[in-house]
Amino acid sequence: MNIQNLIKCRVSSAMISVGASIYYDPQVRRSERTQFGHYQVNGIMALAKNLHVSPRQLANKVLCQLNLDHFTNKVEIAGSGFINIFLDPQWLSEQIDNILEEENLGIKVNNKQTIVIDYSSPNVAKEMHVGHLRSTIIGDAMARTLEFLGHKVIRANHIGDWGTQFGMLIAFLEEKTNKNHKDIQLADLDIFYRNARKLYDNDLKFAERARNYVVKLQNGNEYCRRIWQQLVDITMIENQIIYNRMNITLTHQDIMGESFYNNMMPDIVSDLQDQGLAVENQGAIVVFLDKYKNDNNEASGVIIQKKDGGYLYTTTDIACVKYRYETLKAHRILYYIDSRQNQHLLQAWTIARKAGYIPEHLQLEHHMFGMMLGQDGKPFQTRRGHTIKLSYLLDEAIDRATKIVSDKNPDMPNKEIQELARIIGIGALKYADLSKNRMTNYIFDWNQMLSLTGNTALYIQYAFTRVLSLFRKARINKETVLRGSTNIVHHREIDLAVCLLQFDEIINQVASDGMPHLMCSYLYKLASLFSNFYEECPILYASDEKTQQSHLRLALLTSRTIKTGLRLLGIDTVEHM
Repeated sequence: MNIQNLIKCRVSSAMISVGASIYYDPQVRRSERTQFGHYQVNGIMALAKNLHVSPRQLANKVLCQLNLDHFTNKVEIAGSGFINIFLDPQWLSEQIDNILEEENLGIKVNNKQTIVIDYSSPNVAKEMHVGHLRSTIIGDAMARTLEFLGHKVIRANHIGDWGTQFGMLIAFLEEKTNKNHKDIQLADLDIFYRNARKLYDNDLKFAERARNYVVKLQNGNEYCRRIWQQLVDITMIENQIIYNRMNITLTHQDIMGESFYNNMMPDIVSDLQDQGLAVENQGAIVVFLDKYKNDNNEASGVIIQKKDGGYLYTTTDIACVKYRYETLKAHRILYYIDSRQNQHLLQAWTIARKAGYIPEHLQLEHHMFGMMLGQDGKPFQTRRGHTIKLSYLLDEAIDRATKIVSDKNPDMPNKEIQELARIIGIGALKYADLSKNRMTNYIFDWNQMLSLTGNTALYIQYAFTRVLSLFRKARINKETVLRGSTNIVHHREIDLAVCLLQFDEIINQVASDGMPHLMCSYLYKLASLFSNFYEECPILYASDEKTQQSHLRLALLTSRTIKTGLRLLGIDTVEHM
């Protein structure tokens, strides 16, 4: 049940009855402090100004029309016109009982969509590095969240597998002793590419040969295609190992690289010319967009085909969005791409809309993200200024977690230590990133992310194991607890129950805004409230069996909610810590 929406509908009806527009937002918000209720209505002041009445007078009129049935035990007017809403403990008890009996914690979505999520997108012939972390884990958290809500999610790994770099690599491999191209590793390709780039920049004959290979590749030359496919396979096999280690749901079947759209390009360029949207300009094919101005305040020209016949990223992204709408039948497309690509995407989408390839109602969203910074406030790199490979970052996370687990569990078998360290280390790394607002940069800090206190994965994973240990100590199985009932009385029980019921609101907000840090903040709050509840509301030594059953039911729902929330973030839980 989404309590916020329930209250919002009731308040909106009351406001309409006193003169508000049917489109007016009543601004129902979750309260930060419980002394101001569990929910607040903040839209009275603005409405009062529009209606030329005093806010408190309007608030009283709204209250007279407001029907909150039996789910509140107090509604009050505060300050200059805020309405504070307090939920009824008995109603909370009934909702907790209902959720414990339902699948997916009672969360349902009626308007199911087909949603394409474009994320990760590494380049072929290069090892993944820290710069790929945010796109990969944020995009994957969103894919998990939207699938949980019942949407059809299509993962699109738009890898960089086309372009001039492949002409350079094919020419370089041909020139060297690697003609059979056997036993080449991804790390080798990284070195080969850097050497090929130097030759391309300094050797005119090599550069010409590389460009010729690009043309041959684009025209389907068998030799070039075979070498190209080998390069792609070498890269994606290594990348899949990274995805598996990070608990990322991308697979080989999700690859939709730049080459995927190559056959669509000629028809798109021709069609744009036929429609009069694209024109020849200095040998290139260009679309001029009035919406985007150059330095001379003239319509900006977007090149879709170079004068040598080659296509650009914009052409690829026009084809990409056209395919995702026409073939994949997408209702919504999310892009987890560097913020610097924003104008590029907007231009491609504008051209696609002008051409009629996609309708105005198609939701196109560029979910930008900030950078991972070191302690010096600069992009996170090695001390020598080199970009850190993602595999090295994962190794470091697991090594640090191994030390923590070993120190706290000296008698634990090594196999168990390694598995626990993997879950804790990878979880800590992912959560440290996901817990930050994706729009901002953040400082990378090993010590903070592996702390047992504060907003960390380890703190929340520990709260989960704490609940499981309660059931072991009480020697009560979960099936027995499920046959009982909940009776909420204490203010710590109320706080915990309200938070548990707000999971529906949080998951829908994450799905709407593409902000996984909201889930992290929620889980941290839930774990903290459970700790307060645990300290003040005895469970193992409750005053009577009914009270113990009620407390265990709250604990059980807490564990289920934490496990679900962490799973949506791509983070595992453990039963012992």
